[in-house]
Amino acid sequence: MTVTAELDVSLKIKQVGNAFGGGPTYEPTLRFAEAIANGTGAGQADLYHIAERTVADGANDDVDLAGVLADALGNSFAAAELVGFMIINKPAGAGSNTTDLTVGGGTNPFTGFVGGTAPTIGPLKPGALAMLFASDAAGIGTVTAGTGDILRVTNAAGAANTYQIALLGRSA
Repeated sequence: MTVTAELDVSLKIKQVGNAFGGGPTYEPTLRFAEAIANGTGAGQADLYHIAERTVADGANDDVDLAGVLADALGNSFAAAELVGFMIINKPAGAGSNTTDLTVGGGTNPFTGFVGGTAPTIGPLKPGALAMLFASDAAGIGTVTAGTGDILRVTNAAGAANTYQIALLGRSA
């Protein structure tokens, strides 16, 4: 099995008026792009998981990073390191989410992405995106099966929530 990935994120802004530099329009762009090769070293990944998951009203969805998930071909996602993750709380609207999500915490949490013993990111409002990525030799953190392998997604009370998640990892 071979896995390659491309991360391309940008934010484009257009301001019309008396712009910096004297022109009538100012259009800055902040962009991050990186190609990820197949493998287990720096700049590489060999595991992925992408899914749409539902978490019940006021409940937790514990995403196990050490062997429970699979890719589209049925290969196990048993990460030794996590290179990146992206979570999208689908926007509010007809048939969409109305509740906030929080990422992190829980029992046996994966904590590589922030400090502390039970760190969280959130609340992620409907329409929010959270993403962390590091392609260096350590990635965003080490996954330790049984003690540090759960990425918890907590749903606030009010309704079930269907979110999207992408994980990129290394098996060694």
